[in-house]
Amino acid sequence: MRKINLIINIMAFGTMGFLYLPLMAVAFFSVNNTKYGLAWKGFTLDWYIQLFHNEVILQAAWNTLILAVVSTLVSTVLGTALAIGMDRFPWPRKMNTVLDLTLHLPVIIPDIILAAALVVAFGFLRGVSSLFEPGLFSMIIGHITFQVAFVALVVRSRLVSIGKDIEEAARDLYASTSYLLWKITLPLLMPGIVAGAMLAFTLSLDDFVISFFTAGPDSVTLPLYIFAAVRRVVTPQIHALSTLVLFATILLVGVMERFTRKINTK
Repeated sequence: MRKINLIINIMAFGTMGFLYLPLMAVAFFSVNNTKYGLAWKGFTLDWYIQLFHNEVILQAAWNTLILAVVSTLVSTVLGTALAIGMDRFPWPRKMNTVLDLTLHLPVIIPDIILAAALVVAFGFLRGVSSLFEPGLFSMIIGHITFQVAFVALVVRSRLVSIGKDIEEAARDLYASTSYLLWKITLPLLMPGIVAGAMLAFTLSLDDFVISFFTAGPDSVTLPLYIFAAVRRVVTPQIHALSTLVLFATILLVGVMERFTRKINTK
């Protein structure tokens, strides 16, 4: 038994090291006072200072933030409404199966297939409106298409966990539909909604494939910029940028986790 526990612990620590040691190496080289090479030449923050004076990177960061925030807000509203409609409306069994399959498709389908489909769809829509030209608007639509499914799945799992007893009791006390939605259902769903929104936001920040297929010349995001920069040479500014994105993600997860815990304790 002890040998099994020892093997499990070794595998666990090995997996953690495999995941996080490269991230620590990136942070290490972001403060190393050398532009090339692996040798330690002293501590410096010059790469971070240069990063904040790089207009291209700042514009890419701004595009990334707009894309993530807007797509997350829209997908959270649509995903929550979709989850409530699928779980609380008495759909026929066959229709419910079709809806489940449709909901899971954006999650399991490869990104490259979804991106190619979006390119074809936007190609048709460009004949109707110039809004669907490659650019930030097309990227937002593309991100919403896969974020909605993730939000709906998270919110729906929360709906299943809280059950229908409380809502039925509210109906017995003559609660109206609007009162039931705003005063009972949504407050109970809030941890799931926050979790779904956080997942959608991080997926948007991290997305490369769909952004690559729908981006325009003026809508470069941080993943696209890092990809283009790494193809030439990995500079300390890229290490600094990656480190900042990592710490921003950790901070976001920590804040949202504490916010969700506070909601659950009310």
